[in-house]
Amino acid sequence: MAKTQLKSDAIMDMMKEHLSSDAGKEVTEKIGLVYQINIAPKKLGFEEVTYIVDLKKGEVTKGKYEGGKVDATFSFKDDDFVKVATGKMNPQIAFIRGAMKIKGSLSAAQKFTPDIFPKPSKL
Repeated sequence: MAKTQLKSDAIMDMMKEHLSSDAGKEVTEKIGLVYQINIAPKKLGFEEVTYIVDLKKGEVTKGKYEGGKVDATFSFKDDDFVKVATGKMNPQIAFIRGAMKIKGSLSAAQKFTPDIFPKPSKL
């Protein structure tokens, strides 16, 4: 499998730092869910990179979740994930347009808001 550099990788690195900050700890306490985010370079379902955003522990890791079952799984193309993470696209609009696919708990998915991402000034 070809290793592709995703624009999303940098955002995930910033998210790791964000979740270790005071603002990130507040998000972790408020949400307390585990999300799996699959990011595809060009087409959903192909060469996806999997990230786990654990808002129980306040961690972001690459790869499959080892702690049981995730609360919700999101699938994005790289460019669409960047738009959602930077606030250029609303997650609900992304879902309606088919830019984001969701599996799992819909109530957990609704808590996936721009608040979990670092503010655009940090991006």
